[in-house]
Amino acid sequence: MKKFLLLVAGLALAARGDQKTKTLDVYWIDSEGGGSTLLVTPVGESVLIDSGNPGGRDPARIVRAAKAAGLTRIDYFLLTHYHTDHFGGIAEVAEQIPVGTIYQRAIPAGDPDGRKQSPFPKQIAPFREISANRSALAPGVVISLKRVAGAPALMLRCLAADQKFVEPTAAQAQSKNPLTSSPKEIAPSDNDNSAVFLISFGGFTFFVGGDLTWNFEAKLVSPYNLVGPVDVYQTDHHGLEVSNNPLLVQSLAPTVVVMTNGPLKGGKPETFATLKTVASIQARYQVHKSLNVPAAENAPDEFIANLVDDRGADATKCPANLVQMIVAADGRSYTVSIPANGHSRTYQTREK
Repeated sequence: MKKFLLLVAGLALAARGDQKTKTLDVYWIDSEGGGSTLLVTPVGESVLIDSGNPGGRDPARIVRAAKAAGLTRIDYFLLTHYHTDHFGGIAEVAEQIPVGTIYQRAIPAGDPDGRKQSPFPKQIAPFREISANRSALAPGVVISLKRVAGAPALMLRCLAADQKFVEPTAAQAQSKNPLTSSPKEIAPSDNDNSAVFLISFGGFTFFVGGDLTWNFEAKLVSPYNLVGPVDVYQTDHHGLEVSNNPLLVQSLAPTVVVMTNGPLKGGKPETFATLKTVASIQARYQVHKSLNVPAAENAPDEFIANLVDDRGADATKCPANLVQMIVAADGRSYTVSIPANGHSRTYQTREK
């Protein structure tokens, strides 16, 4: 309880600071290996990308974080794909805090993974019933975020969805990516259809790719790098080995990596090995210490929000600490912190 109160206090202070400094804030909320990334813009608009699992735990964590950040509503909910660890919590969130607009791909007519005996129709029903505006996600769609007068440009753009990709810009089309990778045999699923987002604030860039899988990650950056170098990379698919293609990570060349894993979900050895090969990476953050690799393979403890072993159904041990990022008002630097343990480090936005 004490840790949670400290977390709430830290979030509240950050929120009050935003009102004066007009920063862009990001909160990676612990959904035990699900997806739930909350953004608060310089004018106080909020964007939630994915919403964790249903069942009370993850929605409660999202709502607590939103309220501690000073929010009274979720202005935009962006859904990457139709797996319950990404869409399952939003109906319960919407019961507790209003949701303005939902950006979504078309809801599949049947099971998104092609299963004959599927729980999907029952699982998706609460999502269908949410009272909110609906907008379609497709490559090139830009979420219209308000901008502070005189502040750096702020943009949130969809780069890929339903296995389709934006066209390369004139600059991107000037050169082909010299990096290559070998394909993997991966069973088709809705992960392949994940919506991919690039958030930019001045020179700062942040990549969120949902659960996009290995072969489609390759298409995102080859033959043309449709993303370009980024400052922060949220690992695809919680750090699973069917995603996080070295071709993608090396092409993005991030400075900071944040892994949205659980103790046993995500955080696989192959992904940790890939991150070691990327020379640009200065720091790796994790929502959880991964039990899928030796302890020494994880990031240092101060860079991990939750160190407890709460595998299985027993999540009561977990304090649900989050990873927080504040991008400076001029977009030239950003500070990543773990409020629960006092860790805080500032990084300079790279010239691109």
